[in-house]
Amino acid sequence: MANRVVWSLVFLLIVITATRSWVTILRSTRSARTVGLLALAAAFLAVNWGVYVYAVESDQVVEASLGYFINPLVTVALGVLFLRERLRPAQWTAVGIAVAAVGVLGVSYGRVPWISLVLAVSFGIYGLLKKQVGIGSVASLTIETAVLAPLAVVVILAFASRGESGFTTGDPMIAVLLVLLGLVTALPLLAFGGAATRMPLSTLGLLQYLTPVLQFLLGVVVFQEVMSTGRWVGFVLVWASLVILTVDGLRHTRSRTTALEVIEPD
Repeated sequence: MANRVVWSLVFLLIVITATRSWVTILRSTRSARTVGLLALAAAFLAVNWGVYVYAVESDQVVEASLGYFINPLVTVALGVLFLRERLRPAQWTAVGIAVAAVGVLGVSYGRVPWISLVLAVSFGIYGLLKKQVGIGSVASLTIETAVLAPLAVVVILAFASRGESGFTTGDPMIAVLLVLLGLVTALPLLAFGGAATRMPLSTLGLLQYLTPVLQFLLGVVVFQEVMSTGRWVGFVLVWASLVILTVDGLRHTRSRTTALEVIEPD
């Protein structure tokens, strides 16, 4: 987790230098409100990363995926409650099926899935805060990782002093993979940050069902975690929700395109 923070910041600094965006970054840091919201967002992001790493290391990828099934529901709820966004009927139908899927998956565990709940709520609030800030994804993510970087460096040095750092194992591949964490961490978050400032939070939340689908596949196919009947039923329900969402999205896009053509004829 500490390496994700440090190498993400390094990657972002390279991007900023290459795109000559330092003026934008410095301008963003002049607002105490912006820095404060991004610092809070960084805290929720750190919680999300930490719990997810724990889930993977403890062979609970499927439960982690349940968290990302719930996350879009949390995101949609935040959009409706705090941003007064409205859902179309088909979107409500997709949400209803998704709620049923989450219920089925939760019952299949036979206990409170705390990993899932923490992942869902932490990333949902993270998205809401990004929406409130409303600055570029590169600038916001740079400030977030810069806030976390000092603590991350301390953690890395502490492990290195005990000979437990990935860079002291003698395996160069581990060191390479740790450095690449910056790339594979920053790119998706940059995309998410850009989407959070450009899309309705309700739409963004529903599209995030793609994440748990992929995590389910990893948990079952790659890590070979046990899948009960209840989990399979929940998986099918999520796919049904995605189908409804996709069809509705295509129809809505076509309707808007047609309306624009009427308003602005050739």
